Amino acid sequence: MMQQRMATRESPGRAGHPGEVIAAHERVLASSAARSRYFEVAGGRRIHAIEVGDGTPLVLLHGSGPTALQFLPLLERLPGVRAIAVDRPGFGLSDPIEPPSEDYREAAVESVNLILDGLGLTETALLGNSAGGTSALWYALAHPERVTRLILLGAPPLLPRTGVPPPMLAVATPSAGPPPEMPPPSTEAVIQSMSVFGEGDTIARYPEQLEAMVAAGYDQLLAVVRLAELRALIAPTGWQPALAMRPDELHALTVPTLLIWGEQDPLGDADVAATVAATIPHAQLELLPAGHAPWLGHPDRVADMVRDFVR
Repeated sequence: MMQQRMATRESPGRAGHPGEVIAAHERVLASSAARSRYFEVAGGRRIHAIEVGDGTPLVLLHGSGPTALQFLPLLERLPGVRAIAVDRPGFGLSDPIEPPSEDYREAAVESVNLILDGLGLTETALLGNSAGGTSALWYALAHPERVTRLILLGAPPLLPRTGVPPPMLAVATPSAGPPPEMPPPSTEAVIQSMSVFGEGDTIARYPEQLEAMVAAGYDQLLAVVRLAELRALIAPTGWQPALAMRPDELHALTVPTLLIWGEQDPLGDADVAATVAATIPHAQLELLPAGHAPWLGHPDRVADMVRDFVR
């Protein structure tokens, strides 16, 4: 088992995330202006967040990757914004939260609701990358009164004309036999995984981020939560049909929306981005020569776009 390759030390109240994961977070944040914090949500569970700045609140939701730490290059470039990057439940250093229903969309919306309530925010700008973008979009549709601005950073799953990268299909599809033995986490494996999303070269520019992602590879709790999410979103032949977003839903979105999309995003190219933007009323679209995480390669440009949009 992957968990047995590294001895771990548990940290009380942190839901069994390995001590190496906690230590990696601390090392990454040691040289950053961003600060680590925990807050409680209903049910007594603790959610971890990385926060920096003062001013207009902006809550950032990461995708199915391991942690909100990936947002650091963006967080550190948003003067005048109170930026709060949240480890979604079960990811990073956050406790898992029991889903309130079997409806994944409803559970995702309720998760964001718990997070905003726990932060004491009656309204905020909301930014999501990848699966975090899908949750942010669902939330803005369900609770537009609490979302002042919506930013979709990288193609969200389930949007019209988006597709599932083949490696994700293989990971998310249940197999008949036992799971194959996985190689131990390594820098090379993380870069290869990020290359699937067009960001292998860019993540290599952040050695401390790589170290944290390698450590996260030993987190059994994270692995269970992440696999459950991927299998909720992905069917053997593509996105789960019951969750796929319809054009009429996008057309009903009333929250001012900014899409920042990589031209080489494996979930959908520039034409897909233009189609989505045209379906959302008054949406703004910014295309960058990037993959699924445009801020990694273009942190200053993305920060300028985000700051100008939310302030």
